[in-house]
Amino acid sequence: MDVSVRVPVLSSSDDTRSPAAFAAAPLAMAVVDREGLVVSANAAMGTLLGAGGASGAEALVGRVAAELVDLASDNRTWHAYREVLRGRQARLRCTRRLKHPDGTSLWVQVSVAPLPEEERAVLVSVTDISGQRQLQARLHHLQMHDPVTRLPNRALFFERLAAALERDAYEESGTGRIGLVYLDLDGFKAVNDTLGHRVGDRLLAAVAERLTRCADEAGHCRTAGGAAAGAPLVARLGGDEFALLVEDSTGTEQLADLAESVLGALQAPFDLAGQRLTLSASIGVVERQSASTTATGLMQAADTTLYWAKADGKARWTLFDPERNAHRMTRQALSSTLRSAIGRGEFKLDYQPLVRMVNGEVRGVEALVRWHHPQFGLLAPNRFISLAEEDGSIVQLGRWILATACRQARRWQIDHPDRAPIFVSVNVAVRQVWDSDLVADVAEILAETGLAPHLLQLELTESALMGSAGRPLQALRALSDMGVRIAIDDFGTGYSNLAYLSRLPVSVLKLDGAFVRGFQYEDSAEGAGDDGQPNAADEIIVEALVQLAHRLGLSVTAEGVETDTQASRLRRLGCDTGQGWLYSRAVSPERIAEMLGAAACPQA
Repeated sequence: MDVSVRVPVLSSSDDTRSPAAFAAAPLAMAVVDREGLVVSANAAMGTLLGAGGASGAEALVGRVAAELVDLASDNRTWHAYREVLRGRQARLRCTRRLKHPDGTSLWVQVSVAPLPEEERAVLVSVTDISGQRQLQARLHHLQMHDPVTRLPNRALFFERLAAALERDAYEESGTGRIGLVYLDLDGFKAVNDTLGHRVGDRLLAAVAERLTRCADEAGHCRTAGGAAAGAPLVARLGGDEFALLVEDSTGTEQLADLAESVLGALQAPFDLAGQRLTLSASIGVVERQSASTTATGLMQAADTTLYWAKADGKARWTLFDPERNAHRMTRQALSSTLRSAIGRGEFKLDYQPLVRMVNGEVRGVEALVRWHHPQFGLLAPNRFISLAEEDGSIVQLGRWILATACRQARRWQIDHPDRAPIFVSVNVAVRQVWDSDLVADVAEILAETGLAPHLLQLELTESALMGSAGRPLQALRALSDMGVRIAIDDFGTGYSNLAYLSRLPVSVLKLDGAFVRGFQYEDSAEGAGDDGQPNAADEIIVEALVQLAHRLGLSVTAEGVETDTQASRLRRLGCDTGQGWLYSRAVSPERIAEMLGAAACPQA
């Protein structure tokens, strides 16, 4: 509060009551001349400065006022004070910490203002605000600390983190590095749900004690080792999340040791009023140069690494991996733009021929989707199909693939009327069956494009088909009844429930390329087995699968055919069609058209 006191010039003609009021005023005041020397001071000023009341106030006369109330300790305040003395500034108000002669200190608010009736004097008034400052400090402490664990809370943690990064940016002292151990308690929610929040709070407090102990031990080790001293800051960021901030870290080894210490400390059982609880934690560890990071960047890295620790099985610590993070960021970028990319026309289809093994005739093609991403270039299906399945955009993308492939197959049929039309094979995810009316979509697309149902083949993975029941199985049967062919992709590597084959509306088995790779060598040559000989088991398995499929009325397609030797042995075993680089890689629709024109066959 600004208090203005009118102090008249002290002369023999003045009314004695005004000087008496000045002397008796409870507010500490002093009149200072334009040179900065005390002309007079009241008893309150003498008491405040520890000079001994009225007699002490007299002792202040002639003293330099700026020294008494610490106005020269910083350039900005000193300049403003000099401007008031010179009459160039109307007022100065500042807060100062003063020391008594007995060693105690107090906080005061100092106001300096000109006396209106005296051009050569200013009034300096001083108010003791120590109690207010103490109250503010207590309130700030409560505001910046967690009431359950007494640890610094999220606000104080980020305040310290920002200060550490700012200090490292402008000072050359210290290591210039910063580290963070970020942890989340595994299964804490179950404790709250089963034992109540009171026990949960006691558990959090016990965890805080152990973390503080780990931090203190880490600080002692740093001091003993000759490195920069100081224990890591332990904070509760909210819920069951805690952080240990290591300023001036010495490297990843120091952070790894701290994380290992925390993990071990939390694994010991907790005894809480008769309740014996065991606990574990997932921990993300980040250590890097301060100059190359921000508070947000450090926390994002720590949060990502904590997620990895949980995904890898919990009860462990994981160190931040830039390459793994780059892959995650790429996945996130792809996922966020996948749906809109379909509308922007960023996808295209290439086609890989499926040939009749007895004569090499192209009987069909498999449609393979590619993504022309504006940032990452041409992406193969393994880069984005799983993302599309996760977020459900596979339904929209799958419908586009199906329509585009059927339209192209019909175009080939029209452009090459003198040869047997080829079928097109399209991969279908189980989620497309669950989340959309696949039967209706196929019927609509076939009607729009004019493609005959038997010229469309839908491929589902073995694991998806073997687990089909209810709606998916009904949809597959309806499609089969429509005339659409159903193929099991990558057969032989999943469930391989042979008894289930007779109950599925399947017409084609596609043998996984892993079997075909064993056919790479001649019978007399070195083979693919561990002993350097051909893997006879692969041939026996393929022969049995081919015979079984044929007995069930199914045709067999071998994937991954790359050599003439493989093709010859597969023909001998009775495979119907083959697919692989021996015949062609996945190519554009125009290249398929050239193949059809060059190898025209009589129409079947």
